[in-house]
Amino acid sequence: MDEANISELLDREAIRDCLYRYCRGIDRGDEAALRSAYWPDAHDSHGGYSGPSEGFIRLALGIFETEPRNVHQIANILIEFSSPSEATVESYFTALQRGPDAGGEIRQVLLCGRYGDLFHKREGEWRIIARTVIYDWIEQQIPPGLPESERFASRRPIGAPHPNDALLKGTRPRCGPTSEANDRD
Repeated sequence: MDEANISELLDREAIRDCLYRYCRGIDRGDEAALRSAYWPDAHDSHGGYSGPSEGFIRLALGIFETEPRNVHQIANILIEFSSPSEATVESYFTALQRGPDAGGEIRQVLLCGRYGDLFHKREGEWRIIARTVIYDWIEQQIPPGLPESERFASRRPIGAPHPNDALLKGTRPRCGPTSEANDRD
């Protein structure tokens, strides 16, 4: 494999890593991870919001004051390089969002779609410079009526916002059998 192919593979991996940091940031309310996905001069067209990425970041982090539960998954990442420092990226996403609306009532929604991103590489680092979210599916769901302690039962740890999330606090997955081996999903 020649140097150009190796460089392209490393660039592709750096772009994927950026997308994954975005998901961690948006799901855990991790400001540093979320900011690291965008260039400071980036633009985001994200549903009802369209403007500088800074405004979107502030909006997203403000939602965490209501203690929501978010899960974003990325798949089908297609990367097309237009130059050594620019790439167009389409990523499919599935997002499950649960939290209170403006009136305090718990709402739950399943969203599926695609992130249409323009990435720039600056000083060796790839980040989003422009994002357009394309929605392909939305499903309002009836949220469970039970409190989380009952819904999750003995399944621990439960995910939490940054910096209180168990994985981010240093809890590492265990290998091998545990006393919880019989506690199935």
